[in-house]
Amino acid sequence: MQSLKNEINELHEKLSQAGEQARLKILSRNVDEILFTFLDNAEKQHSITCNIFEGYPDQAPLWCTASDNTIINNIIDKINSLGRSITSASQVLLNELCTAFGLSCDANIDLCNGVGSSSTALDCEMDSADDADSILSDDLSEVDVLSDTNMDSEEKADIEMMKPEQFASLERIKQSIRKDQEQGMLYGSVQATDRIMKELKEIYKSEGYKTGVYTVSINNDNLYNWDVFLQKVDPDSPLMDDIKKLAPNPQHIHFSISFGPSFPFEPPFVRVVAPHISRGYVMRGGAICMELLTRQGWSSAYSIESLITQISATLVKGKARITFNHKGTPYTFERALCSFNALVESHEAQGWVTPPKEEG
Repeated sequence: MQSLKNEINELHEKLSQAGEQARLKILSRNVDEILFTFLDNAEKQHSITCNIFEGYPDQAPLWCTASDNTIINNIIDKINSLGRSITSASQVLLNELCTAFGLSCDANIDLCNGVGSSSTALDCEMDSADDADSILSDDLSEVDVLSDTNMDSEEKADIEMMKPEQFASLERIKQSIRKDQEQGMLYGSVQATDRIMKELKEIYKSEGYKTGVYTVSINNDNLYNWDVFLQKVDPDSPLMDDIKKLAPNPQHIHFSISFGPSFPFEPPFVRVVAPHISRGYVMRGGAICMELLTRQGWSSAYSIESLITQISATLVKGKARITFNHKGTPYTFERALCSFNALVESHEAQGWVTPPKEEG
């Protein structure tokens, strides 16, 4: 933790050396995130955020921007695909912004000089060797974040631990993504695709998946659409008794998880597909009433595994029950989305209220 604080403080000091004329500045910083602001050649400001995880430096930070500038978004996507340290990524960010916008005031700042950690120093050495190759010179559509050449030894070891059907699923998904790339039809972004792929690998390694608490299926090999089948909840809950009574039908609750192109900086859309559920914060159409699933409550640090676990706990706390022989309108994506949007609008106006203790 102290080394992280030192790295952030050193970065702030070096960027401050350019004084008031600096184009890239740090507005705020802590061990969870660093908020930058960049002033382009048209005097327009752009916010850029570096999200730092508990696993840093082994887990690279995630960068995002609220800017609508295509050049800045491409730079951010490429930085995330590099997976570098905070200091090294900041140096790349600085260099590429200066090059792209023809700025010279920040171009001579050396953020890597005197860095403390070995991992950061190594990243900076790699950046120096690559200075001649501008990130912007690459065609984004040609970047394959899923290729074997981009895999480190840990990722390859993870794949070797997978079951044959899991590895086959990943390979089908990769082929589908590559085909979409070649046809210029890839949905989402390099960053979102890479993160969702990592989430799927973590799911395959998780205890919940291995012990049959839940299973995951990728809908038509579309990485952005998952089917999750929750098979076990709190064994002492009435909901678990209901799940067991579903036999001979599949003994699970079927959820759909849809990822948007801005994931992980915006939450996925989650809904119940079947069976029909009463209470448990499940709304009309199958939407789920959870602040975690809104932009206000979501964090890019959340994993999909933890999200599935939280939804399971929320159903139990909300005293969810399966409605057997339901005769009403079935759940649909359209009804769920409409219901969820109304929920968000209501809570944005009135705030979120902690439920009574008797509701969990």
